[in-house]
Amino acid sequence: MEPNGVVDAGLAACLDYTTKFCTERHHKMNDVTVPSDVPLLFTPIKLRSVVSRNRIVSSPMCQYLSDDGGPEDWQLVNFGRFAMGGCGIVFGEETAVEARGRKTHHCAGIYKDSHIPAYRRITDFIKSMGAVPAIQLGHCGRRASQHGPLKDRAALTEAERPWQGISPSPLPPTPDGAIPRQMDLSDIRATIAAWREAVQRSVDAGYDICEIHGAHGYLIHQFLSPLSNLRTDAYGGSLENRMRYALEVVEAVREVWPQDRPLWFRTSAVEGPGGVWGIEETLALVRELKLRGVDMVDCSSGGIALGGEGGLSAVPRVPGFQAGYSREIRHVTGMPTVAVGMISTAQHAEALLRDGHADLIALARGLMDDPNWPLHAARELGCADPLALVHAREAQRLRQLEHHHSDYPPGSTIEVPFTPEEKVAYSWETGIARRRI
Repeated sequence: MEPNGVVDAGLAACLDYTTKFCTERHHKMNDVTVPSDVPLLFTPIKLRSVVSRNRIVSSPMCQYLSDDGGPEDWQLVNFGRFAMGGCGIVFGEETAVEARGRKTHHCAGIYKDSHIPAYRRITDFIKSMGAVPAIQLGHCGRRASQHGPLKDRAALTEAERPWQGISPSPLPPTPDGAIPRQMDLSDIRATIAAWREAVQRSVDAGYDICEIHGAHGYLIHQFLSPLSNLRTDAYGGSLENRMRYALEVVEAVREVWPQDRPLWFRTSAVEGPGGVWGIEETLALVRELKLRGVDMVDCSSGGIALGGEGGLSAVPRVPGFQAGYSREIRHVTGMPTVAVGMISTAQHAEALLRDGHADLIALARGLMDDPNWPLHAARELGCADPLALVHAREAQRLRQLEHHHSDYPPGSTIEVPFTPEEKVAYSWETGIARRRI
């Protein structure tokens, strides 16, 4: 297939690849006939003009290893390995649209033109491995000026160059957190302008999918939630007003993001313990997102919480704990969705797709544990040639390994040569040929 898969010919290439990938009975997907025995997890999907070879998404994961926002070798290797392992779509990490929109000094950003070549290096490699590069753009708002998770997100001291976060209201993110500066209308306009500029840089950096981060207590979520937004102007109060900032960001992004490329939105379908933003508010938001050209909703949860009694309870961390939100959004609004959250087995991922609960499956920590998860899932689901997922250099060696296994079946009589005249019996039980007792 073509490495970038961003033109109509890419779908034909993916379908040709899919036909070789599994067996030959057929059904309809994306208005094109594809093999029915192909697991849905491994059918291509076309979003506007962008074609993904399968339905597996490497979810955004913050790395806290950027240099003034720019990616380093770590990001190239870390995200590149997910493309090598067979993912169809590979996100990097939440990437700030302006410097003050980072949580830490080491968070990713794309707020300077000098960042573009470093990101282009990553996207070029991802495309060369047959995957689609995707960027998640965000702004942390009041979650600014802290350390990363290895230091328990502690606030920066005066000696560590702290800065003041911004938010719709001057409320700290945690009871002992720093108080952000309340945004005025000029701040709102400035941040929306930063979104536009970051999107334009993302185009130049070679990304084919853009996701707006509206979840996890980031700035957009801070406007959406009545727990963090106490404004009395046009950006606060009613649900319609609290959605205004999110929708203005979407409109600005969609205006400059190419029309032939898909726009995604990550939402916290429900807030954390004690929260009040729930699925009904999310459905109202998604309906408005759909009208403004959003193509996919990435269904997450949490990020703003009061704790204590009342409001929402904590979301149990069980396999597929957010998949129900994906199903609800998809069925009620007709918006395509991504299911994410402890989906660790191929059978679970396939069932969520087959039952119509999601259009794509995203993994984060599961891919950290097993970067070749797509390859192993293809084997588990019975695809005829799982090694078609990986680069030919790796596939050739792995085919040799498969041949070795078939040439010497377990339990067969094997002798290992030690000299021209001497062979020693191999033990399948101990995994060794022992010449001397």
